[in-house]
Amino acid sequence: MSRVGVLLLNLGGPEQLEDVRPFLFNLFSDPEIIRLPFPWLQKPLAWFISTMRFQKSQDNYKEIGGGSPLRSITEQQGLAIEKQLEEKGLTAQTYIGMRYWHPFTEEALARIKRDQIERLVILPLYPQYSISTSGSSFRLLDQLWQKDPELQNTEYTVIPSWYQRPGYIQAMAELIAQELDNCPNSEQVHIFFSAHGVPVSYVEEAGDPYQAEIEDCVDKIMKALNRSNSHTLAYQSRVGPVEWLKPYTEEAIQELASDGVKDLLVVPISFVSEHIETLQEIDMEYREVAEEAGISNFYRVPALNTHPVFINDLADLVIEALDAPTRLFSDAIQMKKIIKMYPQEKWQWGLTTTAEVWNGRLAMLGFMALLLELITGYGPLHLAGLL
Repeated sequence: MSRVGVLLLNLGGPEQLEDVRPFLFNLFSDPEIIRLPFPWLQKPLAWFISTMRFQKSQDNYKEIGGGSPLRSITEQQGLAIEKQLEEKGLTAQTYIGMRYWHPFTEEALARIKRDQIERLVILPLYPQYSISTSGSSFRLLDQLWQKDPELQNTEYTVIPSWYQRPGYIQAMAELIAQELDNCPNSEQVHIFFSAHGVPVSYVEEAGDPYQAEIEDCVDKIMKALNRSNSHTLAYQSRVGPVEWLKPYTEEAIQELASDGVKDLLVVPISFVSEHIETLQEIDMEYREVAEEAGISNFYRVPALNTHPVFINDLADLVIEALDAPTRLFSDAIQMKKIIKMYPQEKWQWGLTTTAEVWNGRLAMLGFMALLLELITGYGPLHLAGLL
């Protein structure tokens, strides 16, 4: 039988405070994240942003214990998937490939080659596809594959998105129902889905399906939940001087409070693992926003982590992917054009204190514009024709 592997993709996060600065440096060193007119500016810009940002980011990580739990949770998910696959009659080895921290994607590929894996399922731990998350990892993997003849001997297939999976939808509905049942006035609780945002230009100009998939996902979960509770979808973690998907989480919470909502249950819809955006941004920052706005009871649905229904469904997904026609990196949606990452005619700053974000790619764009203007003499209007 062929040696089968499952490569789990995720963002990665600093595991201790000393990791925060190099993590941010890695994030902003990626030319797929911030496109510059001069390649030699990439590393200096990454150093500049990470230097300006890391102390505040460290403070955020201190609030959740000093580091991100993302790696340990992803490892637990990998072991749980292996166990489920074995129970279903398939022996497979899971590997973890993080985009911006250990174990890096390159480290995972080295282990895959060492173990002589012959068939590989590439599974992003992002339920909904975005060119900035799964797409970014696919672009990197495609580059590595083309450069390494040894990797080309490994038959692979990718799973771009899986938010519509029945087990995922069921697991989310179960978690929401459990939290509602623990609330004194469950029928009065407003269900608040908070997804990570992306720039509007990704959707409107680059053809990113993320917004449509998020909206469809929320509809499917509410149907499976089969409760009469009202609900809202909003987007968190916006950064930089470009317009992001709306409504923004903070503003939506304040608006609900002004409408008289007193009981709010937040559902982290685009996250399957606890990390800084759930543990710090939602649990601390947005809780404070809600309480100051007049919301009396702030609840939060936990991330799926190793929920048994969820893990079982991912195992089924792997088996189905092995039996289905192969999907290559080129089959996943890529950017249709280079997106302009500079201030539009109408924009506002939307900086959050979050450090570990899917689209941390855009953080501190104002500093980028300032730095480039100081170094090159090009301001935002000049950059409009360069980025």
